Amino acid sequence: MQAKFTLALVYGSAREGRLCDTVVDWLLTQLPQMLAADIVIVIVDPADLIAESRIVRAEAENRIARDLARADAFLIVTPEYNHGYTAALKELIDSFYRPWWGKPVAFVSYGGISGGLRAIEQLRQVFAELGAATIRETLSFTHAVERFDENGNIRDPERTMRQLERLAKQLSWWAVTLKAGRETVVLEEMA
Repeated sequence: MQAKFTLALVYGSAREGRLCDTVVDWLLTQLPQMLAADIVIVIVDPADLIAESRIVRAEAENRIARDLARADAFLIVTPEYNHGYTAALKELIDSFYRPWWGKPVAFVSYGGISGGLRAIEQLRQVFAELGAATIRETLSFTHAVERFDENGNIRDPERTMRQLERLAKQLSWWAVTLKAGRETVVLEEMA
């Protein structure tokens, strides 16, 4: 029997015309068959929090809070801006800090020469403080604009797919293991 878990795929950018859409769309075509589990994927997008109406923003906040709370694991897809992660992602993490606790977080990053690795290193520290477990494997797209063709397909699929498969296997293991742990042992948060 395959294990089941809910994966929240979290956008790290809220900019218009963002490359994050291309990366996420590609991931959604690849991940389901790679994850060693029966999964439900929910999308969490900080762009949903950009609303002129307080009512619309409140509805988005409630939906995001529900999706983050029900997630058993997180996959953050983030660009690197100015050697760090984005303001939109920071606001999202800081606004919803409890749901991350006791759950695994994986990263897919993109950017210029570093491929977003500096953003990931900062995020590892943040998620450690929030009680999440960041997994070792990452997928980083250096010179990201050049890595995808005009149809959103990856230009070097063999290398990229191997790395994504390693990430997916680790994330699946951590998601299933920590979910079982949360269901069997109540561990009070350390504050």
